[in-house]
Amino acid sequence: MGNFSKSHDITIRIFGFLRRYMDAQGLTYSFNKEINPKGDTAYNIATALNIPPEEIEAVFLNGSVKNIYDRVFPGDRLAFIPHGTPGPYRVFLGMVRENVERKHRENM
Repeated sequence: MGNFSKSHDITIRIFGFLRRYMDAQGLTYSFNKEINPKGDTAYNIATALNIPPEEIEAVFLNGSVKNIYDRVFPGDRLAFIPHGTPGPYRVFLGMVRENVERKHRENM
C-alpha cells in the first residue's frame, strides 16, 4: 500500500511524447490527482487522463517499475513512460519483465 497520507491524492508525472495528452487538456506534466481511497489501477488512471494505455511502455510506482494493472493507492507516486526507452535500460529497470506480465494479463 502507498505512503501514509491524509488526503486521497497521488502524484503523477508524465514523460516523453505522452505529454501531448496533457498539453491537449491544459494540464502540467507533474500534478496531484485525487483517487478512490481504496485505490485504482494505473490502467484506469491513464484512461481517466485520456492517455491511451497502448502508448505506455512502463509504469513507475514509488520509484519501481510495476505492471499497468497493479493498484495505486493514495500517497503513491506514479509515472507513465512511453515506448522508446533505450534497449538495455528496458531490461535493467524491469520494463521487459512487466510487459511480458502485461500481455499475459491482457490475454487471460
